[in-house]
Amino acid sequence: MRRKPFEIGGRQIPPGSRQTVDLPVSVLSDHTPVTMSVHVVHGREPGPTLFVSAAIHGDEVMGVEIVRRLLRMPSLDTMKGTLLAIPIVNSYGFLNHSRYLPDRRDLNRSFPGDAIGSLAARLAKMFMTEIVKRSDVGIDLHSAAIHRTNLPQVRVSPRKPETMTLAEVFGAPIVMTSKIRDGSLRQAARELDVDILLYEAGEGLRFDEVSARTGVMGILRVMRHLGMVKAKGIAKPQVAPMRSSSSFWLRAPAGGLLRTVKTIGAHVECGDILGLISNPFGEVETEIVAGEPGLLVGRTNLPVVNEGDGLFHVARIRADDDPAATIDLLAGQLEEDPLFDEDEII
Repeated sequence: MRRKPFEIGGRQIPPGSRQTVDLPVSVLSDHTPVTMSVHVVHGREPGPTLFVSAAIHGDEVMGVEIVRRLLRMPSLDTMKGTLLAIPIVNSYGFLNHSRYLPDRRDLNRSFPGDAIGSLAARLAKMFMTEIVKRSDVGIDLHSAAIHRTNLPQVRVSPRKPETMTLAEVFGAPIVMTSKIRDGSLRQAARELDVDILLYEAGEGLRFDEVSARTGVMGILRVMRHLGMVKAKGIAKPQVAPMRSSSSFWLRAPAGGLLRTVKTIGAHVECGDILGLISNPFGEVETEIVAGEPGLLVGRTNLPVVNEGDGLFHVARIRADDDPAATIDLLAGQLEEDPLFDEDEII
């Protein structure tokens, strides 16, 4: 029996084909129409429906590059099931290099949305109706805010064992179980029994090669696990990711000039100095000291800080985890993969 076409936005995508569909969002004040574009890859054979979204925060462009690379993968030509790829959810923020919508609302605090609410609420409602309700699983791509950077990581709030399995299959160095924020996409999707992997990597408004490679390979590994693509060329991670169920921030005890001595991926011990803050005259210097051990999963890139600024994000990990070996093995595996030769960011 022939598979039915996939219907979205008044279009029908036949089995074994792919199309980009523009879903109308609004009209700018100068009469420019704004759309949310979805690239649909509808496999010839049945299978799960997976969505991959990026730039819900418009300045988090790392995910846009990951989706671009994903859509060029030859393995999609023979895939089973359906892939919904949305490289830019928040076009307003993307065009303005901003996290927010024009009214300064955060889209990821506006779910499940409202068809007659604010612009953010309307966009959130459309995303839930057109994308999430049609999907079995989602992968939402994020980065740190501008002037911060994150170690590649997957964040989940799993209710089902298979969701944690998918998070580990992804192959990022660490899987962090985190609370769900009110109004987030993850919270709204959970109400529909659609679990989401949230991939965090890199810095806002920046590309970096490790984050891109980890993201593309992670999505392909999930698709392989779901039976959507063939295993050829998609290697399983050589080592299991570390797990963390809690983390903490080290904040600036005073304003001044920050010099960091540890970077993301570093294993810190209790008492380690992560950075120093001094005044412009060099007369006063304050050490930033780790109060407990963990893995450095995020940090600021700004050397000028105010009292209370978040400087270092540390994940608590198990005592028997070996962060250096895990990260080296996974990074080495990505380096050796010929899949990425054409796309390398120099």
